[in-house]
Amino acid sequence: MNNLYLFLAGLMAGMILFQAALNAPTIFKVYSEEQAGPFLRAIFPKLFLNVAVLSLIGLVLSVIGNRLSLQVLFFVSLLLMSISYLIVPATNKARDEGRDKSFKYLHLLSVILTLSTLVLCLVILMVT
Repeated sequence: MNNLYLFLAGLMAGMILFQAALNAPTIFKVYSEEQAGPFLRAIFPKLFLNVAVLSLIGLVLSVIGNRLSLQVLFFVSLLLMSISYLIVPATNKARDEGRDKSFKYLHLLSVILTLSTLVLCLVILMVT
C-alpha cells in the first residue's frame, strides 16, 4: 500500500508543480491577460478538484491501512484544496468587479493553500 501513497502524493505534487511553475507562467507570457484569464479560470478549479479527489482517495486508503499520520496529511490536503475550490467563484467575482484588494487577498489565499498542499505532498513522500 505504500506505493499507492507515494503514487498519490507524487501525482498531486506533480500536478501542482506543473500548473504553478510551468503552465500558468507560460500562458501569461504567450497570451494577453484578457486571453489568459478565461483559460486559467477553467484550469485552476479543475486542479483544485482533482487534487482534492486524490486527497480523498489517499485518506480512504490511509484509513484502510491504519496509517494515522497519513490520514492527517491527506485530510488536511483535502481540506485545503476544497477551500481553494470553493473560493474560486468569489475570487473571479472580485476580479470582474474590479475589487482589487479582495481579489489579491483571495488569490494570495489560494496560492498559500496550494503551496501548503504541495508541502504536505512532499511530507507524505518523506514519511512513507
